[in-house]
Amino acid sequence: MTSPAEIATPAVLIDSDVLDRNIARMSTAISARGLKLRPHVKTHKVLEIAAKQLAAGAVGITVATIGEAEVFANNGVKDIFIAYPLWVNPPQAERLRRLAATTRITVGVDSPQSAAAMGMNLGDDAGKITVSVEIDSGHHRSGVHPAAAVDVARAAAQAGMNVAGVFTFPGHSYAPGVPTAAARDEDAALSQAAALLQAAGFTLTQISGGSTPTALLDEKTVATELRPGVYVFGDAQQWELSRCETNDIALTVVSTVVSHHATEPDEPGRFILDAGSKILGSDRAPWATGYGRLIDYPDARIIALSEHHATVEWPQGQKIPERGSRLRVVPNHVCLTMNLVDEVHIVSNGIITGQWAVAARGKNS
Repeated sequence: MTSPAEIATPAVLIDSDVLDRNIARMSTAISARGLKLRPHVKTHKVLEIAAKQLAAGAVGITVATIGEAEVFANNGVKDIFIAYPLWVNPPQAERLRRLAATTRITVGVDSPQSAAAMGMNLGDDAGKITVSVEIDSGHHRSGVHPAAAVDVARAAAQAGMNVAGVFTFPGHSYAPGVPTAAARDEDAALSQAAALLQAAGFTLTQISGGSTPTALLDEKTVATELRPGVYVFGDAQQWELSRCETNDIALTVVSTVVSHHATEPDEPGRFILDAGSKILGSDRAPWATGYGRLIDYPDARIIALSEHHATVEWPQGQKIPERGSRLRVVPNHVCLTMNLVDEVHIVSNGIITGQWAVAARGKNS
């Protein structure tokens, strides 16, 4: 795909045909496994994309923050899971009350203390909020060991809230060669926690897991729903993990060659693009080969980023692009890119068909 000349660089392009194909493929695959799909919309933060996911069969959405929940609830989404353990103070409790008036809200919890604080600050409205206990299945971020799930659930119930079930995020799946093992870790942790809660008398309506690297694996799972996010776009991490192909990548950052960097004759060529960390994000996993990839030139590597520039190393012996050339960059972590721009350009067959606002941009609390 060429980059439309009328777009000023750097800018985010979304290929709507690839986007629609990715949404349909995930929906079909999850449904074929007898599971529900609750996509994580922190990846895109765009109302139009969430609408496409819901129309394709998603039962609701996942968000990271109350602010994201407010944006989507105010635009008609009726089932939202805030899949992080919140520490709810009085102002946040008031925001949750307003959300619960129009939308089914589920909130993550991973300690008796946070459950008690949430219930205390919600007061008589605690019963309007559903909670799900977060389990650590190997990512070692938030979440409790499965054996501690009952204590957290009891504290939430004593605080007046409804306990829906358990959830986890197998974030350790984001590394080469480990998605299958991470999916099995996830199933083991969820199975243990769910069994303990059921034995303690809790009725579970939600056993939630999933990540983009694991969602399409045909592994046994006790989960009832999966929450992948990046699948809608793909990114350089998923490309390098072999979880997507280049023709699955819907989002790129169009950028311009603004400078050539002189090198010795026996060294690879280098040039500078006008897309830096302020649009690509600065994430680089230890195993990643660079700070992003060029979708049309897979042998090139982005070896350095500054705020507004990317340094590209070009294969030795090949003629480097002329100044003024436009190239499409695949960000390493696409979620960061979407939180760095106000709008995105929608393209089909190389033609701009519209712009979408990143409606939940910056809603980080």
